[in-house]
Amino acid sequence: MNHSERIGFLILLASLLAPVKAQNIIELNTGNILDVENDDTYIKNQHGLITEVFSPSIEMFLPTESDSLCPAVIICPGGGYSVIVYEGEGISTAKEMAANGIAAFVLKYRLPGSSADDGKNLPLKDTQKAIKFIREKASKWNINSEKIGVMGFSAGGHLASTLATHYRPIIDNPENTSLRPDFQILVYPVISMQDSLTHLGTRNQLLGKNPDAEDIRNFSSELQVDSNTPPAYITHATDDIVVDVDNSIFYFEKLRHHNVPVEMHIYQKGNHGFIFNHESWTEPLLQWMNSSGFLNN
Repeated sequence: MNHSERIGFLILLASLLAPVKAQNIIELNTGNILDVENDDTYIKNQHGLITEVFSPSIEMFLPTESDSLCPAVIICPGGGYSVIVYEGEGISTAKEMAANGIAAFVLKYRLPGSSADDGKNLPLKDTQKAIKFIREKASKWNINSEKIGVMGFSAGGHLASTLATHYRPIIDNPENTSLRPDFQILVYPVISMQDSLTHLGTRNQLLGKNPDAEDIRNFSSELQVDSNTPPAYITHATDDIVVDVDNSIFYFEKLRHHNVPVEMHIYQKGNHGFIFNHESWTEPLLQWMNSSGFLNN
């Protein structure tokens, strides 16, 4: 499946999902709560895919109020860094996380083509802004500031793993707020930019068609793992014809050899985007979060 076919596949999946309204949408550059009906900070096509983001924001879904502090997760939908599968991978997942006691924030991140300057770093900057904002406002939303993770699908999985391995600030951070996620959840992720592993369409969108060796290494998350990389949950399908499962396997191996806690679930069948056809895919994820202490106070 080439890049164009993959986008068509994502459009078909997204078109099956009914649109929903936000609980709250917060613009990360200003902290303002946006008017959902008149939010012009992004462009969405008729299939529910976001095609351009002018200003990054997070859409918030909070669990039912309780006396206990809850964990939180920043959700980075995929789309090959050319679109964002916002409703299909973002909103639907956020609702399920909130139903299980996890505050969920769906990130609208700027796509690399949004700016001629520093395009390759725009998504990472926006993800750093998101975790900084949520951690600093955690008490307001009854969130445990030490249990804030990042979750990503496909190219969004690349973005999530990039934050997990590049959490030293590339944004203004005078408060010295920790930008390191406490855990990472990667779903059929693109991990590597190396020729032997990468999804070429994703790499082209992020780094261009002729990236230099330094960029390839810097944005290959498996090459950036160290002993301080956050614990990880990884899931993929063996028969994925879009993003080779070796992306997840190589990342798992690097984490394991650096003694980073990691759990991986590989399905025999499901292909890319299996969450749309596999309703129980979150069950082992929630079990991992519970056994790892992220659902406990």
